[in-house]
Amino acid sequence: MYERPKIITRNGIMVMVAMVGVLAIWGFSVQMHHARVRSRWNAMVGNLRSIGSAAEQFMGEKNRTQVSYWDLVGPGTDKFVRSVSPAAGEDYTGIVVCQTSTQIFVSNPMVGTVTYNL
Repeated sequence: MYERPKIITRNGIMVMVAMVGVLAIWGFSVQMHHARVRSRWNAMVGNLRSIGSAAEQFMGEKNRTQVSYWDLVGPGTDKFVRSVSPAAGEDYTGIVVCQTSTQIFVSNPMVGTVTYNL
């Protein structure tokens, strides 16, 4: 008598479950990477926002047309920002803001260039 072959065996089901598990883990790791990059990007925007706001306040109070990072950030009472914590190793120390500036930016190899409009 003819017996129909089984299409899905116990081993086949185990292989399919394993494949679904691998895909789920891969998808989760991709999502976590995107979440880390987004978190770093948000931190960089926050740092630029702090520097930009402090620069506008500094130039208004001190009647100056240009201000550098070092004028704004530090532990002294005359500084407008106590500290800036880099999100992923970016360097803010080269930022100079002029009255005519419309943007400030910082670059990072993991995130790219982040721009903040003043």
